Amino acid sequence: MPPLILASTSRYRKELLARLGVPFVCQAPGVDEDAVKHDASLTPRQVAEVLAERKARAVAERHPDAVVIGSDQLAHLDGEVLGKPGTAANAVAQLTRLAGRTHELVTAVCIIHPGGIERCTDLAHLTMRPLDAAALGRYVTADQPFDCAGAYKLECRGIALFSAVSCADHTAITGLPLIWTGSVLARLGFAVP
Repeated sequence: MPPLILASTSRYRKELLARLGVPFVCQAPGVDEDAVKHDASLTPRQVAEVLAERKARAVAERHPDAVVIGSDQLAHLDGEVLGKPGTAANAVAQLTRLAGRTHELVTAVCIIHPGGIERCTDLAHLTMRPLDAAALGRYVTADQPFDCAGAYKLECRGIALFSAVSCADHTAITGLPLIWTGSVLARLGFAVP
């Protein structure tokens, strides 16, 4: 089997991929994301798809015989991308905008292998409960979602912020759609149960 490489430094994606039981290594793709994120001609979905492919290609160029998985995720509200907040104040501000509204979380994956390229985009629609500043502040203090698109962690206490979540694969919400990824890896010959 060719080596499997996750083109990411995300601990969330690493934990998710490990659930498939297939040996892999992680490598930082070294992609400049800002240029793509600030390209006004791209929709939020296209931004995630372009970044997922660029990440996979960057690592695949260094390891042409490997199977490389690149992924990107972003949240957007009415077409405006919500980046990783970085600070508590920014997280509360993002969550305040999302409170009582439905937004979309886009997770794009690109798998490059010696035989070609595979792509998947998972779209999740999330409706946040109406919440006041005190509730949002308590949440941010508890989960510290500073490195998460949309300023929440659904795999932790963040699930309590929502009244509805609609998606094809719940693992995509935390960074990598395992149903699709596992299917592709199995088709490529990896021993995925």
